[in-house]
Amino acid sequence: MKGDVIIVEEHHKKAAEIIVPKILSEIQAKEGRYTMTVAGESGSGKSETAQAIADELAKHAIKAGIYQQDDYFILPPISNDKKRREDISWVGSSEVKLDLLDEHLKAAWDGASEVKKPLVIYKEDTVEEETMSLEGLKVVIAEGTYTTMLKNVDKKVFINRNRLDTLETRRKRGREKIEPFIEEVLKIEHGIISPQRADADVIITKEYEVEFP
Repeated sequence: MKGDVIIVEEHHKKAAEIIVPKILSEIQAKEGRYTMTVAGESGSGKSETAQAIADELAKHAIKAGIYQQDDYFILPPISNDKKRREDISWVGSSEVKLDLLDEHLKAAWDGASEVKKPLVIYKEDTVEEETMSLEGLKVVIAEGTYTTMLKNVDKKVFINRNRLDTLETRRKRGREKIEPFIEEVLKIEHGIISPQRADADVIITKEYEVEFP
């Protein structure tokens, strides 16, 4: 998403330093591209962790690209917030073009040289289209709240932090106000996202420790 600010902190880097060595042999052994997801609730550190993993892979001469789920929302951020306030039942995975995101993961698997994907322009509240080159990529990472639900994935990472654990992070990010309506949205999302932990291959705890179930 254009306009998004991603600040990779030390705990993101440390998690990546544990994850990458564990999966390095799998990545290198796979003939084609390797796909990953990084999922979790709002403010849990998905974007930062995905970037930290990409940075850590680069140290091993493995180039990674990242799909942001935020680009695949049906409506851009301001319009989506308005829709939610008009109808709270709008909140959920149906807000996102998950099928398209899954198609783009499969395109990576299939060796595509590029994908035409949506691009959200946050400040303008618009969704445009961009061509993302996949040339030279060995790994493609999809990050976002519902990405554990995707199918065309070799390894699924889940950050196990809820809205209370992420409160300070969300304040720092400043993308949305901390208000009762937003907290209600996060409660609904929690009910959808938290059970997906069971489908993950890698768990990052609220203390940012890494577990391999």
